[in-house]
Amino acid sequence: MSGLIVLILRLVLAVGLYAFLLWAFYTLWRDFRSQTQLVTGREIPALLLTLDHDETSFNAKFHQPEIVIGRDPASSFPINNETVSAHHARLSYYKKQWWLEDLHSTNGSFLNDEPIHAPVVVTSGDELRCGQATIMVTILNKP
Repeated sequence: MSGLIVLILRLVLAVGLYAFLLWAFYTLWRDFRSQTQLVTGREIPALLLTLDHDETSFNAKFHQPEIVIGRDPASSFPINNETVSAHHARLSYYKKQWWLEDLHSTNGSFLNDEPIHAPVVVTSGDELRCGQATIMVTILNKP
């Protein structure tokens, strides 16, 4: 009789343990799913780049999280200027801010006439200089 009681107790404990593990994994999955929806629901603020070249200006509006500036026609923002490297600088959206990074260009990148040696935060109205090309940066707020 006592052997039967011990067996029943073992089965009840095993079922209880598996029920607890299923509940814990379900709770973790539900939390992970809600966090994923929160992160993917965030919109990247649009970035407007204005290149003043000679007497003309060129505007481009971007919604992607990474923009490569350079002379290469495959760049996100191509600039036809001999002082600009093929892959000159990168603008990337990270931690709710736009960051500027020099990609080891020959003539350097400057933000508001300060040389860039490490990634820096870009704000609306900043002036980016790649070689001798000047780009105005405007961050557009979400609609």
